[in-house]
Amino acid sequence: MFPYFMLVAFEAGSLLRALLLLILYPFICMFSKEMGLKMMVMVSFCGIKKDGFVVGRAVLPKFFLEDVGLQGFEVVKMCKRKMGVSNLPHVMVESFVKEYLEVDYVVGKELKVYNGYFIGLMEDKNKKKIDNVHDLKHMLGEGEIKGSKVFGISGTKSSLAHPFFRFCKEIYLTNEEMKRKWQALPSENYPKPLIFHDGRLALRPTPISTLALFMWLPFGIILAIFRGVIALTLPQKVATPILTFTGMRLLTSATTPNPKSSSKGEKGQLYVCNHKTLLDPLFLSYALSKPLTAVTYSLSRLSEILAPIKTVRLTRDRDQDGNMMEKLLNEGDLVVCPEGTTCREPFLLRFSPLFAEMNDKIAPVAMDCHVTMFYGTTASGLKCLDPIFFLMNPRPSYTVQLLEPVSGLSTCQDRSQLRFDVANRVQREIGESLNFQCTKLTRKDKYLILAGNNGVV
Repeated sequence: MFPYFMLVAFEAGSLLRALLLLILYPFICMFSKEMGLKMMVMVSFCGIKKDGFVVGRAVLPKFFLEDVGLQGFEVVKMCKRKMGVSNLPHVMVESFVKEYLEVDYVVGKELKVYNGYFIGLMEDKNKKKIDNVHDLKHMLGEGEIKGSKVFGISGTKSSLAHPFFRFCKEIYLTNEEMKRKWQALPSENYPKPLIFHDGRLALRPTPISTLALFMWLPFGIILAIFRGVIALTLPQKVATPILTFTGMRLLTSATTPNPKSSSKGEKGQLYVCNHKTLLDPLFLSYALSKPLTAVTYSLSRLSEILAPIKTVRLTRDRDQDGNMMEKLLNEGDLVVCPEGTTCREPFLLRFSPLFAEMNDKIAPVAMDCHVTMFYGTTASGLKCLDPIFFLMNPRPSYTVQLLEPVSGLSTCQDRSQLRFDVANRVQREIGESLNFQCTKLTRKDKYLILAGNNGVV
């Protein structure tokens, strides 16, 4: 269970808390599983604010899903009504078990709270309300308990002491040898697609990988600063081989020749791309070998100051943003990310149709990136650090694909419905190029799930 608590310590706590958990882990292994659990809870949760704890719903589900066994999941899926019992803290498992395993009731250890903060101690018993037999019958259903319809699956003998198992006519006890033979649950079999998740760690923080991460961290910080300085200060032809030597990769492909820069008096070229990180416009500029102006919905002041290309912040006011983009296109080439926010998984969010009215020719661009240690995006953290975390990866890579141009609506009279058609077409072509699934989800949906707000800064 170390990786789950390391995620809590790193994402909800701090770097020092995560380091403390790593240092203590060899000593934790000397104690029983129950005592080791209590020690990891103390280190990971002590001093964490209860109201601000979102790791359980925003970070952990991705890693929990990777540990679900296909065979066990298929058995659970056949049941009509399901109750999950866990020795882990309730705040860690509830969102995952309910939303992704479709379990009706979740029973976990309750954490003690003082003045709105976790104190790192668990209650001696599971949720008190289910200790009552009457409440258990109410949860499971009186009709379901009668007869031989109730059975239990347990991974440890100690969990059999829970009141829930009193109603089980049959109990199946799994062991580690059996679990090792299980296949991992394929992503296409998830009851609910994993579209959004948060957190900085891209790797699974096992003890060995966490040790490697902390050993890499000082070098990673220096390397990120070095890469940033090179990209900001040197000409592209000089910077490119140096950045390549440091481990960065930029792969480009095109189904059509690169559009030439507009001549004086003509509108610039409008590039429309999906959104992976804040560095999307910069990598596109490198791929095209020409300067671009980028418009974005969320941009930190620090990123705006340091950006080597011109950046303009949108206001989310349709008329005002439309006039701004029209003005910028008259000045030169423009790149826009109509999703309005980033998405890490192979899904595309709904494209805002505003760009469809800006130009007669729209150049779709399919973007993808790959990291091994740190994600360069966040929903609840400091966005100004996004580029730094991306550049801290040992070998970060970007893929840029220029697709066939799409006709816009700048000269069309009736734009009300056609603009949505153009936006959907661009989204579909980018999705087919990347093998990503198109969705109707928006920035607001993402932030409501991950951060509990509507994403307006």
